[in-house]
Amino acid sequence: MTPHRKHPKSGAEVHPIALRIGPYQDRVNERLAAWKALGFGLKLWNKDTKLWAHGPAAEISDRLGWLDLPVLMQDQADDILAFAEEVRSERFSHAVVLGMGGSSLAPDVFQKTFGSQAGYPKLQVLDSTHPASVLAVEKSIDLAHTLFIVSSKSGTTVEPLSFFRYFWAKTGKVSDSPGRNFAAITDPGTPLVDLAAERKFRRVFLASPDVGGRFSALTPFGLVPAALTGMDIRVLLERAKSAAEGNGPDVVEDAAEGLRLGAALGELSKERDKLSLLTSPSLQSFPDWLEQLIAESLGKDGKGILPIAEEPLVSIDMYGPDRVFAALLLDADHDRGLENHLASLEQEGQPVIKIDVRDAWDLGREMFLWEMAVASAGAILGIQPFNQPDVELAKDLARKAMAAAGAGSEAASSDQDAVAVDSPGLGQAVAGWLAQARPGDYIALQAYLSPQETTTRGLQDIRRAALKKTRLATTLGYGPRFLHSTGQYHKGGPNKGLFLQFVDEPARDLPVPESDYTFGQLIRGQALGDAQALQQKGRRVLRINLKSDVPGGLERVRRAI
Repeated sequence: MTPHRKHPKSGAEVHPIALRIGPYQDRVNERLAAWKALGFGLKLWNKDTKLWAHGPAAEISDRLGWLDLPVLMQDQADDILAFAEEVRSERFSHAVVLGMGGSSLAPDVFQKTFGSQAGYPKLQVLDSTHPASVLAVEKSIDLAHTLFIVSSKSGTTVEPLSFFRYFWAKTGKVSDSPGRNFAAITDPGTPLVDLAAERKFRRVFLASPDVGGRFSALTPFGLVPAALTGMDIRVLLERAKSAAEGNGPDVVEDAAEGLRLGAALGELSKERDKLSLLTSPSLQSFPDWLEQLIAESLGKDGKGILPIAEEPLVSIDMYGPDRVFAALLLDADHDRGLENHLASLEQEGQPVIKIDVRDAWDLGREMFLWEMAVASAGAILGIQPFNQPDVELAKDLARKAMAAAGAGSEAASSDQDAVAVDSPGLGQAVAGWLAQARPGDYIALQAYLSPQETTTRGLQDIRRAALKKTRLATTLGYGPRFLHSTGQYHKGGPNKGLFLQFVDEPARDLPVPESDYTFGQLIRGQALGDAQALQQKGRRVLRINLKSDVPGGLERVRRAI
């Protein structure tokens, strides 16, 4: 692998990125030369909104605080670590993040990558509104010895507030002071701040309001849950600081790894708009975070880059000419299978971007590096990378669906356009849906199901079958989680998606305390709202109701494909 090196000016360690992109290298070089003439890097650090828009632009000027986090958060690290030590000393056995999107993805990556150190709580992330998921978390913890972290940038997100209400009611039955089992992470002045004060939460952490959710991994949204597991977040921040220095305002554009990566992503996307993310085994959860960063930042105005995470590997000849492959290779993993796969891709002329990762702590470096790359790629695409204009549509339609359900028309409004998996017309419906595929399209599986290993395996089998059948790129997301990540690309990006939505009929529903709805109604409303939003945008959608047998139903769909 390429050895790590020091930058000649800043002295910071440069993270080696190998661009094996053939004829596209000339375009990248030209872009970097143009950026150098413009002083792009300095303008970026000066937070010049004209890099993406003419004149002042809201949600640009107030969304560039992520550049300062590697240094800024070092001042808060000791306080966060002291809080983690307080929780450990009181022998909490579990910590549960109640969040969505940018509030949940980084904690999930940290937990899956590092695990929990001895004596520290086991961290779980709840970002599914499926009743079975909520119930599974409840059954896996000791309520009296669990710290719940309610994470919401706006303080009004329906999912974490619903989770909070449920577990507040449950904790109140085993504790006279349930507030000691709750902490909040939010922006200053949100309704969640008031709620935490009213309910006497143990602690409230305030994040920087000038950092968007998908750029917030190095704010309290990511760092507090990480510290609770025993991670030394100072090391993570040092790696991020090293990346910031190696891409700083005094570093020339063609030597700044983040800008080199951004130039490659942006230029390649003009012909190859699918980015397949591959990693060594130790880093396999990192693409879940990257997926949101890329899709929600760069999927709008009919343009974008589609990230493809955890796609089953198939033979090289099944990949189309619309792909770029980005691989993060951890030195210690020695993943010969992946390296051979990448070598075969290169031999077939597929563009490959290889990034060598020293150890798991380099996630801090990678997070900053990719944030800079995505921001700079947005400038090439002519996209404002810090907003999410199409996310609210699905939320509005979900609220309307839930209102209709409350009025007594739940069955009619939720499943009238879903094909029953045991219907004799299933095969015809799947065939008709697949027949709409065009070269350069992609297939998106949207699973409004409880995330379980057996379900994921069944969905991955469907992905593999669809990929082999159509040779189109495939993605998979659990709802409503993906609504806060790839959902923006689905509706705001190019109309190239074929969407296969799965719903089921949970064996047990759970009411949401302090509300007039259940978790079952919530996830059904979110599924229907998402489908209607896609249809309004002219997307090709097939909905399938798996009924009560999810594994069996998924196998029927696989056979139909």
